[in-house]
Amino acid sequence: MARSARPVVHYMATRPDGTVPPTDIYSAQYHRAQGETIPTVNLADNIGQVIDHPTPGRKWYTDRPFGYFHMYTRPGEILDRVEDGWPVRLFVVEPLGETGNWGNPYSPYWLMSHQIRVVEETDAWKAFGHRGAQVLAVLAQLPDLAGQWATEWAADPEGTRTTYKAWEKRVDRTRALTGWASCRAQYSRREAALQVANQLAADAAGQAATTAGADPHTVALIQLRARCLVAGQLMFDRIRNGEYEQSIRSLLLGAGLETPTPVPA
Repeated sequence: MARSARPVVHYMATRPDGTVPPTDIYSAQYHRAQGETIPTVNLADNIGQVIDHPTPGRKWYTDRPFGYFHMYTRPGEILDRVEDGWPVRLFVVEPLGETGNWGNPYSPYWLMSHQIRVVEETDAWKAFGHRGAQVLAVLAQLPDLAGQWATEWAADPEGTRTTYKAWEKRVDRTRALTGWASCRAQYSRREAALQVANQLAADAAGQAATTAGADPHTVALIQLRARCLVAGQLMFDRIRNGEYEQSIRSLLLGAGLETPTPVPA
């Protein structure tokens, strides 16, 4: 007996107040500079309701900052079009009426419509894909971890520098972050999630290491460690087949560095 197809779920991300950001960030910036107000709607105020787009644009072009409802069937890609970045709120919606996209074969998970039903609010961690909860848990730990790493570096500068440089060389040689993690993120539709997680990790670790008194070079290596750790968590289930892939995953999670790193659930 054939398995039934998994139902398609459409997601939309909003700002923390529940309002929908513009569909074109750069156009919105231009129009705001001209003194214009960009229209929006609040999904949090309309759960269970049908919403018509307040200022529908031409189908399906970006002819205005906010001209259609833009939703995703792959939540790991949502964050690439959110104007203010993380944090967001995430809603399940149902597109109604005519739908379309830009005809881009590389983005079949995009869908546009001028009318939606707001079904429910769901967990925001899903915007990072299947392992979003683990990614957020690590991001929350990073300020303390980075401060600890900076303190350990200060206690043994030469030894720690040697350890980190050897690890960095392996990361660079194997392209663990720029090759393995990024390519697997693209194939599994988590590319935007990885980009945002990388930036959040670098920001958190950089601030903590700087506060701890680390020099710029040390800060950069601690940031690299944080970015790799988050990438390893995000792509843990996609870099796993065979001994070599597992070694790449371990490298991302900090193999070769002395401080224990969080073990994924």
